[in-house]
Amino acid sequence: MDLTVPRRHGPVSIRLVRQRDARVLQNELLANREWLQPWEATSPDGPVSFDMKLGVRRLLQQYRDGAGVPFVMEYGGEVAGQLNVWGISRGSLASATIGYWVGRRFAGRGITPVSVALATDICFSELRIHRMEICIRPENQASLRVVEKLGFRYEGLRRRFIHIDGDWRDHYAFALVREDVPEGVLQRWVAGRVPQDAATIPPSDRLHA
Repeated sequence: MDLTVPRRHGPVSIRLVRQRDARVLQNELLANREWLQPWEATSPDGPVSFDMKLGVRRLLQQYRDGAGVPFVMEYGGEVAGQLNVWGISRGSLASATIGYWVGRRFAGRGITPVSVALATDICFSELRIHRMEICIRPENQASLRVVEKLGFRYEGLRRRFIHIDGDWRDHYAFALVREDVPEGVLQRWVAGRVPQDAATIPPSDRLHA
């Protein structure tokens, strides 16, 4: 398994982040502050470092430790954003969570759903993870469309779950297990076999979020 080799579908690809990606990622983050800030993880303990060299170093250490897999998303060979598989648990749980961001100029090109599908397939088939989760703020319509397209199953409302943009925010939780997609997430989507109601959020949860 060599995750430095890009996995592709059309013009979209994902690969393991490299230390030399730090500058272009930092430039993209700085250029997209207004676009990304409402969805960015923060810390109740104070400001988080914006040093991407340090950030990439830490992400790669987590990868070496088996705790996460930090991917870069590319479109036509150009860095478009990041996708991180984090919180990897082994043993009887065998689960992980996906988080991502994409630059505004790349929005609307299908980069995120393709990347999430590619990353989930890697986790299921190569990393032997059993369950993949994505947690999304109720206000994040773009991310909700991603789980709808890919057929992630809605699993419930998590109250004040993650510290985002300066406060604890509610999140909707979505997940897939390996048995849900024996043909793979990407292949199921491309073939038009995604369940249409899998990501449907009950009205009661929409009311309380």
